Amino acid sequence: MTTTTTLDRPRAAAPAADRLRRLLRGRADDPAWARPSLLGLLAATALVYLWALSASGWANDFYSAAAQAASVSWKAFFFGSSDSSNFITVDKPPAALWVMGLSARLFGVNSWSLLVPQALMGVATVALLYATVRRWFGPAAGLLAGAVTALTPVATLIFRFNNPDALLVLLLVAAAYAVVRALEDGATRWLVLAGALVGFGFLAKQLQTLLVVPAFALVYLAAAPGSLGRRLGQLVAAGAAMVASAGWWVAIVELTPASMRPYIGGSQTNSILELTFGYNGFGRLTGNETGSVGAGPGGGWGQTGWGRMFGAEVGGQVAWLLPAALVVLAAGLWLTRRAPRTNRARAAFALWGGWLVVTGLVFSFMQGIFHAYYAVALAPAVGALVGMGATGLWEVRHSLVTRWWLAGTVAVTAVWSWVLLRRTPGWHPELAPLVLLGGLAVAALIAAVPWQGLASSSWAGQGGRRMAAAVAGAGLLVALAGPAAYSLDTATTAHSGAIPSAGPAVQGAGPGGGPRGGGFRNGGGPPGGFGRGGGNPFGQAPPGAQGGMAPGGAGGPGGLGGLLDGGTPDAELVALLSQDADRYTWVAAAIGSHSAAGVQLATGEPVMAIGGFNGSDPAPSLEQFQQLVADGKIHYFLGGGRMGGRSMGGSDTSRQISAWVADNLTASSVGGATVYDLTAG
Repeated sequence: MTTTTTLDRPRAAAPAADRLRRLLRGRADDPAWARPSLLGLLAATALVYLWALSASGWANDFYSAAAQAASVSWKAFFFGSSDSSNFITVDKPPAALWVMGLSARLFGVNSWSLLVPQALMGVATVALLYATVRRWFGPAAGLLAGAVTALTPVATLIFRFNNPDALLVLLLVAAAYAVVRALEDGATRWLVLAGALVGFGFLAKQLQTLLVVPAFALVYLAAAPGSLGRRLGQLVAAGAAMVASAGWWVAIVELTPASMRPYIGGSQTNSILELTFGYNGFGRLTGNETGSVGAGPGGGWGQTGWGRMFGAEVGGQVAWLLPAALVVLAAGLWLTRRAPRTNRARAAFALWGGWLVVTGLVFSFMQGIFHAYYAVALAPAVGALVGMGATGLWEVRHSLVTRWWLAGTVAVTAVWSWVLLRRTPGWHPELAPLVLLGGLAVAALIAAVPWQGLASSSWAGQGGRRMAAAVAGAGLLVALAGPAAYSLDTATTAHSGAIPSAGPAVQGAGPGGGPRGGGFRNGGGPPGGFGRGGGNPFGQAPPGAQGGMAPGGAGGPGGLGGLLDGGTPDAELVALLSQDADRYTWVAAAIGSHSAAGVQLATGEPVMAIGGFNGSDPAPSLEQFQQLVADGKIHYFLGGGRMGGRSMGGSDTSRQISAWVADNLTASSVGGATVYDLTAG
């Protein structure tokens, strides 16, 4: 005789109450508190990431304008164009724009439709990280890993912003989950899925996605079940999936004639391969990024070296629990050193540790463009290591060695949190001493209490459990107080511009982690040539003095934005550009993407970004621009933006175009902006 259980019925036949009960209870082997705690963590994460989200407006205008274009033109959607008339692309592949573009098509172009997908990616990242860590280390470790990641200040920033890093992190965590599943039984399908997810991450942020590949591949080769030959074959299959997942789009772009697609922004030769291996690739390592705004290798992007992740620019963004992660990584590898080859604990520490170490070292020593928000890629690895290591050491705290190791981890975390909090002495000064004293007290309790004797005594029942829970809770409170405070500050602060930064302003933080609010607002900028206010950002003569654009750069009366931050144009200018807009391919042209982005978002009409992001791409040439003007394709030219010129070997065509316009047309002031009517000559 057979019986039919609820699990044997079709899902649709199960009563709603049963489905809700299973959702709240979770896995049968989980403790009763596990699933409610997970749901609470995800709800709290969603609240922090969604709270007052629209306060940031368009956030990064550069990507918002491209998402607006994607909502209008499927061609712009596919290629990642800056405008719906498909003049030039953004300087990244378009995967993140696909998400925003679809959202904008469904819900309209507004701040919420562009930023909510990023917040939901953050919640999904925390959920996936929990699922990954929980499989081998239990729900407590998964919850701690998720909480650490969710409360990392730079994660709070990026999952409330519209840079492509949010999608990249989600895809990499999903890939790590697939690798863990593959390590369990050697299933090829899971490893191939991991490769495909990493490959799709390339379409979000190109070669950065490859930083996790060494850890994934070496751990699988060393720890997966099966013969060495089988493991090598599976890795080849995963590599093929990775190449295919990224390569299909690259191949289409490369094979499409240049006349049938937009110019590839960020490249000097209209090539996605040059963009991949040059400006966004090896140039980031060496500093030789043709067309960059930097002044040479290491040009103004912060001091490189071992201490970069702990310095003023990056430390408060991500490094709160970085020392703890490194300490428990060492503990995990040491304690499992004699385990069998396929030991899961050692494989997990090696996987997440490899992710952390390789990515951290590349970020620390790269000579090219670096921003502090890149460090969000470290957050899942830090969270996983802390979750696995802290709970693992706590479970064996009866051992003197592991007890002192755990106590040392708590003490180091408390001292380091005190150091980070003291970098903002005027911001809640009472928090630093509380964290320091509380952390040292918890560390002393962990080291001094004879947990082994306590466990064997008659008093070890309810009282012992309560004491253990109190000490563990106090330790978590101390460890998370600093990053939680920074994250809440980040969530309640509006951010905009191309270079956002989490937490309160830190003295000594340069371009990688400048003042909150993002970008180089109000004309601020990196050292090495960037001016302030309306001055030229490259320390050269004002463009107007060379027959170029009229004085009045970023942040000027016209609100046209600057090199790294878009502006809001005056209503009079918007009205002018909107007149007879359907008669022109581009209602206006401006030097640099951020000068064009704010105008495009305000008018909803395509605006040509001459020279791309930095104004240093050779698109269009002077002759091409003159022909477009002669054909009546562009209505107005907007002065007052910033331009790239020959910075780091980039093209000088933007200056040539600006000079030609100023020499041949008459400027007028509209809503505080300098405007040239290209149809008047």
